[in-house]
Amino acid sequence: MSISLEKGQKISLSKDGGSLTRVKMGLGWDPVSAPKKGGLFKRMAPEKQVDLDASAVLLDGQKQVVDTVWFKQLRSKDGSIVHTGDNLTGAGDGDDESILVDLTAVPASVETLAFTVNSFSSQGFGEVANAFCRVVDETTGTEFARYDLGAQGSHSAIVIAKVYRHGGEWKMAAIGDVGSGRTVAEILPLVQQVV
Repeated sequence: MSISLEKGQKISLSKDGGSLTRVKMGLGWDPVSAPKKGGLFKRMAPEKQVDLDASAVLLDGQKQVVDTVWFKQLRSKDGSIVHTGDNLTGAGDGDDESILVDLTAVPASVETLAFTVNSFSSQGFGEVANAFCRVVDETTGTEFARYDLGAQGSHSAIVIAKVYRHGGEWKMAAIGDVGSGRTVAEILPLVQQVV
């Protein structure tokens, strides 16, 4: 059964019989349709394309950036994290972008994995609907946790969540802090501040 996370909530990535070892962080969204102005029977205008980008930031124990995984670098330098590719529109159902993580292969020097989403097209999240991220157990395909990104507004970036080492196991915390930036490189100071 999936856990519905709220901002600030923390969960363990352990399950019956052990810990999750291979996880997928999925990101999904839809563009908002706006009503056309005028007329007795207003119709919906065509959807604007919104290009959101999921990214992962690897940080050491001092919150220093070790590596980033995003649409311009689809694999971490150590190979433990893989971005499956860039979706430019949010069209379709389900995960629009995914980041796969082999937690057993993440180097011991990496204490935290921060997951972010940016609007590469610079649109604010007020123009995005049904945005969510979810953690899936890659070995079974089962959704483990979901975090709905209901934060509407003019911001163009969100630090969604972090997966971090604590007491010998991996845990996850929903963050939900917002900022501005078209790419992960532009919001690294925010990431370092909030993780």
